[in-house]
Amino acid sequence: MNTITVLGLILLGLMTLIGGKTGATAFLSLLFNFGLLFLAVVLISWGFPAMGVSLVIGTIILAFTIFFGEDNEVAAKPAYIAALIVMVMLVLIIFSVENWIMAQGFSLEDSEDLEGMSLAIGVSFIGVAVTEAILSTLGAIAEAAIAIAAGLSEILAQHPQLPTKRLYIDGISIGKQIIGTTFNTLFFGFFGGFLALFIWFAGLHYSFGSVINNKIFVAEVLMVLFSLIGVILVVPVTTWVMTIQHRQQIKHND
Repeated sequence: MNTITVLGLILLGLMTLIGGKTGATAFLSLLFNFGLLFLAVVLISWGFPAMGVSLVIGTIILAFTIFFGEDNEVAAKPAYIAALIVMVMLVLIIFSVENWIMAQGFSLEDSEDLEGMSLAIGVSFIGVAVTEAILSTLGAIAEAAIAIAAGLSEILAQHPQLPTKRLYIDGISIGKQIIGTTFNTLFFGFFGGFLALFIWFAGLHYSFGSVINNKIFVAEVLMVLFSLIGVILVVPVTTWVMTIQHRQQIKHND
């Protein structure tokens, strides 16, 4: 039994102990999502369009992440709809930016590892970069969407006749708090993951201009920015979907 297996079992135990059935199903969705990511890599390597693969796989991943991790259907359904809307909006933004900035592919730091290997693999690196950017934002989108939807569903449970205008204001208020914490989470995750690269830059005396124009650095900064944009878009979109659902529920009760 290797270290990853032991840590995985510890994670499963803690999620089940603290989260109960919901925690166990969330861990199961994590395994499914890992399999879906591997499937996406295989399909792209076989020549399937990267954009099409990312949209289909992204839709399924959002479904597993949201519905397996949330028992409250009142919150899960609008969160899923909002996440899908934001994902489509991000696809348009990511595709435009990746084609404009041209940060895809390998950098000079990868030249030693790639020496003697052929790069003619028949796959568009722009498509791969777009797919990577889309899939890397899904976790942040799903987390923000379910957090806002769950918070609003609790408010509606206490105040079923709450005016839709007030509900929208409450949703934006919840979203403002999420944006701050998400920004810090993404920033420190990026910094921690690339600490070794920063040490490399410092040890080789890279200039500031060389760092901010480095392909690896730019690509990772773009991932963080795309995720932040996704979270910011999730706030009004999820609130809007929840207000529509609430308005329909009021009409149905009348």
